[in-house]
Amino acid sequence: MHRISEPEILYFGTPVVLISTCNEDNSYNLAPISSVFWLGWRAVIGIAGSSQTTKNLLRTGQCVLNLPSVNEVAAVNRLARTTGTDPVPKGKLSKGYRFEADKFDIAGLTPIESALVLPPRVKECPVQMETTVAAVHSLNAEDPLRKNNIYTVELLIKRVYLDDRILMDGNVNRVDPDKWKPLIMSFQQFYGLGARVHESTLSKIEETEYHSIDMDNARL
Repeated sequence: MHRISEPEILYFGTPVVLISTCNEDNSYNLAPISSVFWLGWRAVIGIAGSSQTTKNLLRTGQCVLNLPSVNEVAAVNRLARTTGTDPVPKGKLSKGYRFEADKFDIAGLTPIESALVLPPRVKECPVQMETTVAAVHSLNAEDPLRKNNIYTVELLIKRVYLDDRILMDGNVNRVDPDKWKPLIMSFQQFYGLGARVHESTLSKIEETEYHSIDMDNARL
């Protein structure tokens, strides 16, 4: 039996991402989000307009998407309820957020140099993607009171780095889903992936069939 329900949040389960950006003083910001999806070599994220990450994205047009595994959950949790915005935005203040200038230090994570963008990668994350902003859209754009409170940002992926430990044997361009254990956020709780539950018909399609022109452009 299904019931009509009104959940306050609809986080049914998405990967956690640590977004690294550059502040105006050239220091680094690092923020966890879990509103994200990928299509080809594009990613779409959802993020609050008051976030320091959003301000940095709109100003510089660059960021790195770092995907932690279940092994980095403690570091991710240390970033919870911290913000790089000073003073703390009213909406975050009421939720118990505090300002932290050095997010990498708080998390115990290591910034390493990127090749194509200024923000650093997170050394400990098994997946790192250097990206540039392709488009920005305000949610609730029809409502003057809520416009620019939340943005969706389309990101063009320029380069992908994968830890050897999650690669398919003999193929540097394939992630082995039995080795990759992404950190998942579901209704404000952390989860990992369990064992494979069923053979997938879609897995019979060669990954090359999903080739994106964005991949070719990224090599230029």
